[in-house]
Amino acid sequence: MNNPFIGSGVALVTPFKNDFSIDFDALKSLVRLQISGGTDFLVVQGTTGESPVLSTEEKQAVLQCVLEENDGKLKVVYGVGGNNTLAVGSALKQIPKGVDGILSVSPYYNKPIQRGIIEHYKHISACTDLPIILYNVPGRTGSNVLPETTLALAEIPNIVAMKEASGNMEQIMEIIRLRKPDFGVLSGDDALTMPLIAAGADGVISVVANAFPEKFSRMVHASLEGDYDTARKEHYDLLPITKMFFEEGNPGGVKIALRVRGICSDVLRLPLVSVSEGLMERIVPETKRIVEM
Repeated sequence: MNNPFIGSGVALVTPFKNDFSIDFDALKSLVRLQISGGTDFLVVQGTTGESPVLSTEEKQAVLQCVLEENDGKLKVVYGVGGNNTLAVGSALKQIPKGVDGILSVSPYYNKPIQRGIIEHYKHISACTDLPIILYNVPGRTGSNVLPETTLALAEIPNIVAMKEASGNMEQIMEIIRLRKPDFGVLSGDDALTMPLIAAGADGVISVVANAFPEKFSRMVHASLEGDYDTARKEHYDLLPITKMFFEEGNPGGVKIALRVRGICSDVLRLPLVSVSEGLMERIVPETKRIVEM
């Protein structure tokens, strides 16, 4: 199975109202912004969507809202992961029609050895016919998926790509160097997207692109086309605010920018809290500067 997820993917935030209920109207506005902004595929219920604090029913409602508003325009990837292998496999059997792929994070907290990670993905890949994107994010999971593990998993027919957020350029380039041609490598770090595509990666699953899909997709597509003059300009335009977005955790920063753009509020659910006043005062003018470019 070839990797169908190339270019600028966006890990959608989940907008909330002041009473912490889901703001479905704002979610629809966010989807429309992505469609008009050049995004290539949507990722629903990644960590950026605050998935750990949504109920199963809320996750399903968010997915259904995105599917209806998107109406087949962009590919839709749904986040289904966890550290209970059997539960993840069971959840994968309930995926509704309209979903084009799955993003599944390496098991967290349990800290399995590499063989355990392989067996986990073997089991869940047998529970669905949908293409699966692996997700390596050691800063959240407590364990690293090594290149040799990724390459072994790439032999499973419906495992089509790896979202790499280890921040280890050498590790990611080793995967790119040794992978088979139809296996995708996607950046999981916004700030590393351009250099990783230059090294051979296929795209990104981005946080920043929630707020700036126009510039971010331009940077990604220019990089993929080898137009590095354009790609560098967009990359360095976005780099300062990219750093700001992650200073106090995700998605607090990007929700400030989305509020400035009139898309949604900056409300988060506990245990996450809004960014500090000082950080907000830096994000707001930078957002306005980028939007006016």
